[in-house]
Amino acid sequence: MSTFDELGLSDKLLESIRRLEFSEPTRIQKDCIPFILNGKDIIGESETGSGKTLAFGCGIIEKCSRKEGIQALVLTPTRELAEQVKDSIKELVYKPRLNVLAIYGGTSINAQIKHLTRANVVVATPGRLLDHIDRGTIDLKNVKILVMDEADRMFDMGFIDDVKKIIKRCPKERQTLFFSATISPDVKKLANRHMVEPETILAGNIVDPSKLKQVTIRVSKNKKFSLLTHFLKQEDEPLAMVFCNTRHLSDFVDKNLRFNGIKSVAIHGGLTQNARLKAIDRFHSHEVNVLVCTDVAARGLHIKNVSHVINYDLPPDPNDYIHRIGRTARAGESGQVVNILTNFDKNLMKKIQWQYKAFKIENMEMDDFKDAKITTTMGRIKKDHSARPGSGKWDTKESGYRNSQEKHKSWKSSSTGKNEGWQSNSKPGSYRRNSDDNKGKPNGKSSKPGGYKGKSDSYKGKSDGRKGKSGGYKGKDDKKDKYGNYKKSSSGKPNGHKPKSGGNYKSKSGGNSNGPKKDWRSEKNKHGKNSKPGGYQGGHQGRK
Repeated sequence: MSTFDELGLSDKLLESIRRLEFSEPTRIQKDCIPFILNGKDIIGESETGSGKTLAFGCGIIEKCSRKEGIQALVLTPTRELAEQVKDSIKELVYKPRLNVLAIYGGTSINAQIKHLTRANVVVATPGRLLDHIDRGTIDLKNVKILVMDEADRMFDMGFIDDVKKIIKRCPKERQTLFFSATISPDVKKLANRHMVEPETILAGNIVDPSKLKQVTIRVSKNKKFSLLTHFLKQEDEPLAMVFCNTRHLSDFVDKNLRFNGIKSVAIHGGLTQNARLKAIDRFHSHEVNVLVCTDVAARGLHIKNVSHVINYDLPPDPNDYIHRIGRTARAGESGQVVNILTNFDKNLMKKIQWQYKAFKIENMEMDDFKDAKITTTMGRIKKDHSARPGSGKWDTKESGYRNSQEKHKSWKSSSTGKNEGWQSNSKPGSYRRNSDDNKGKPNGKSSKPGGYKGKSDSYKGKSDGRKGKSGGYKGKDDKKDKYGNYKKSSSGKPNGHKPKSGGNYKSKSGGNSNGPKKDWRSEKNKHGKNSKPGGYQGGHQGRK
């Protein structure tokens, strides 16, 4: 079969396909569409961009009508893929008012509840769909077709328990379609449990190996970002996807690429849904030419004409390497895969090469490049840098020092405090001295700017709030000190004064021992009550 006309599709659907400028069906489409139209269950192995959405989309449109409620349910692992599948199916729709709805987290659930009453095809992520099921806001009793897209990713992301719950809520008499980039044992086990004599279709690799060049560039860890920047700048406006393993690193790489004049945007699971969709649109429209992403956010996205796939981090799972490199060298176009390796990546690269022995991965030398500038969250610029944010040395004296021995007022010092002008953990611009103006030695702890603590003449008494001592200060006379507190309101004995007559002896307000601070609470007295702020109650028994 070489044309869509031979697949048994209706004339109106064929018109929609021609309107979208699809001339010949892909292998997954040629093999799957006849079985889908005949109502067979299918397990299809197909990579992203192979045309599987069109394959199951044709079956959905031919079998659904607008008067029977929700008749088709498509499960996807990510929000972006749900939105993409919804758009692809809507482009094929020729029947009037056949409503296709995507539901996922990060958006208003009330708006979704309103539109679900008119939906015929629902594309959903498992978590949000279960939320609707628990609320009773979705009715799945009329579902004829259940599709699980990117089934292997469902397992990787921990959605499989949610998927099992959703499958149980669907009618037993239905058609079930599983599509996966790799048919793992877990996918097979799930399919055998919930399918009836499924057809297994292997679409093969759609990437042209003869037009895909794979290279590794070895570099020290602190030159990793500089190498990436240099490589992107020397290429002629590449449309590149840069893969990182974490959200934090994706943000770091994106921010500093833009800081070095490269048009980039980041996408990962930590962004809001609107921000993620906007990032994809900017990359699709070539407003930016570098997409920095994680596997979770980028999985399932179909982006045309990607010239470079750059692994800033190698994936821990060799299967993810296949998904990444499949983004380029499509439809007769050439592409390049660049793996940036440090000493920490050697074992991961060996695993990939052992599992995929047919790959020809060449070593590439790139030593002559300048250090890129890296901006930090503090707005400082670093010259030396690494693969992880926050490491390296500060560039210039004007930008601030990271060295603990430097006497720069704008930064905390980690010195021992032996220098006259500095103590450890001092706040910016503050100094603590061991001068004659202050008759106590610094206690080595953080203090407020200009504040001094020690055994100076201004503090002659010990704290009262510990061992049941009464309020005030221990002193040689009853005169007030310079803070207005009485120096002698107790006998100096641990249990304080005994009142001469009934009641407890209260020290005067503000009679605490810690100087400027006035509100202290003594321990509980013998009646089990705490004293009020501003004084101490004597007459209670201290600890024995």
